[in-house]
Amino acid sequence: MKSANDTQIPEFLLLRFSEEAEQQTLMLGLFLTMYLITVFGNLLIILAVSSDSHLQMPMYFFLSNLSFGDICFTTTTIPKMLVNIQTHSKVITYKGCITQVYFSILFAALDVFLLTSMAYDRFVAICHPLHYMVIMNSRLCGLLVLVSWILSALYSLIQCLMLLQLSFCTNVEIPHYFCELSEVLKLACSDTFLNNMVIYFESLLLGGGSLFGILYSYSKIVSSIRRISSSQGKYKAFSTCASHLSVVSLFYCSALGVYLSSAAPQSSRSNTIASVLYSVVTPMLNPFIYSLRNKDIKKVLTTFIVMRTTKI
Repeated sequence: MKSANDTQIPEFLLLRFSEEAEQQTLMLGLFLTMYLITVFGNLLIILAVSSDSHLQMPMYFFLSNLSFGDICFTTTTIPKMLVNIQTHSKVITYKGCITQVYFSILFAALDVFLLTSMAYDRFVAICHPLHYMVIMNSRLCGLLVLVSWILSALYSLIQCLMLLQLSFCTNVEIPHYFCELSEVLKLACSDTFLNNMVIYFESLLLGGGSLFGILYSYSKIVSSIRRISSSQGKYKAFSTCASHLSVVSLFYCSALGVYLSSAAPQSSRSNTIASVLYSVVTPMLNPFIYSLRNKDIKKVLTTFIVMRTTKI
């Protein structure tokens, strides 16, 4: 059987969720709404942080970068799906598919690194409050974000370069709404053992290492909170971590769902559902989690929206 690379097959087919016209219309409206909420909500967070001097702090600096990453993450996949639904097409070009793989991995990895940096920020704020501004200076924060971008780009580049070495069979149907790496690898005719080993090793190093750093930070945070004598002080200390902890739980639980469902046999549908939680629902909920549980952001957003509405 000839491979896609030998026959120069120029495209893949994204099968999405359903072929029924009514469900297609429902999905178009649902995903368009979620995408607009995601972009608008995260953009508000970025504008609020950049426009208010009270939010010029490390925690909000990382948050604005996380919001930017979430906007880019969803923009990598959802617009193409919406266009395909609207035009009744399933086609994505080979180059477009590789591009989706690259940027979806990049921004997913970026989220992991930023969430880890935010956990370290909370660790310093609660365990070393007197030295917080000295330790979490602008240079360190900028360096953490820069390293996060570099490592994410390298991780994604390695995966895509290895993917480009594979030959693909004439079966080009991807049972997903975007080109997820694990689904694309299943279509390869050539041996993918090395690709899978690199994925598992780097996922363990990236995801496991970051999760260990987050759990270690929170173990120290819990120990410090327990030593606080007043219940009000304990509540105040914990409330500063509640939003980040909620986002971490949502992100890692949905990502774990993707990993487990992709490892299970005949799991295309469950993998797709898990991926929706991980790549669409989580970025959409992040602004709500931070704005509803954070008085500073809630106040700035309210003022910002009122001012814009009044000008209009």
